[in-house]
Amino acid sequence: MDQATATTSKTAILLMHCPDQKGIISHITLFIHENQGNIIYLDQYVDRVEKRFYMRVEFEIDQFNIPEEKIYDYFETLLAKKYTMTFNLYFNDRKPKMALFVTKMSHCLYDILSRTDSGELKVEIPMIISNHLHLKKVADKFNIPFYHFEMNKENKVEQEKAQLELMKKHNINFVVLARYMQIISSDFIESYPNKIINIHHSFLPAFVGAKPYHAAHERGVKIIGATSHYVTTDLDAGPIIEQDVAKVSHKDTVKELIRKGKDLEKIVLSRAIYQHVNRKLMAYKNKTIIFD
Repeated sequence: MDQATATTSKTAILLMHCPDQKGIISHITLFIHENQGNIIYLDQYVDRVEKRFYMRVEFEIDQFNIPEEKIYDYFETLLAKKYTMTFNLYFNDRKPKMALFVTKMSHCLYDILSRTDSGELKVEIPMIISNHLHLKKVADKFNIPFYHFEMNKENKVEQEKAQLELMKKHNINFVVLARYMQIISSDFIESYPNKIINIHHSFLPAFVGAKPYHAAHERGVKIIGATSHYVTTDLDAGPIIEQDVAKVSHKDTVKELIRKGKDLEKIVLSRAIYQHVNRKLMAYKNKTIIFD
């Protein structure tokens, strides 16, 4: 089958993990085959230390015997329970809904919006949320609703509750912190487990603080980096999705480090969003498994 046919067909994507044991792949592929599905992608991995099996399988369902709305239940009953499996089911014709959280920095926001507008990131963006008004003009350019929630110690709990209610109303599937300079509460994080993506300068936890590039410049670093990760209640210690580096030298000023750092942040964050949107990754404990 050629790529054009594959991309126009309706497909289901299964992401799963369970204790490693014999027969998992054969039973899953048999389930798909017997119900007239056509597998177009299959990848699996076994963590020998954890003795855990991971798998991603995508299959066409244009002629599938089981109605789309019942595939989850059938798979859970026939296979997931048998293998003590944790799994998620997605469909390629359904765009996930993403909420963007920003503060004042615009580089990541512009990058995400342009990639979405061009079709590179297949997501819907029902809202941009911010604790400042600086980036409302960006949201207006792209005709995306902008919601301002002024944050302080006294109203933080109330404002986060209002944010969650707004996202629930719009059926938000996941959140991206595009340089959102606020610490999110545990209640907020627990409402979107492994569904909040953050971008961080450097390789965590190096050069934390308000002026990481100034600190890096003072140390005379030879590389700078960026890390995108899922947000957990352990600050900046969630499962890492993407990382990258850029070479620097003693000739680079702080301004040049910041410029190179912003480029890295945009690229690393967009890669992480792409992996999440295309159902290429799953998190287990504090680690991500990313399929090609």
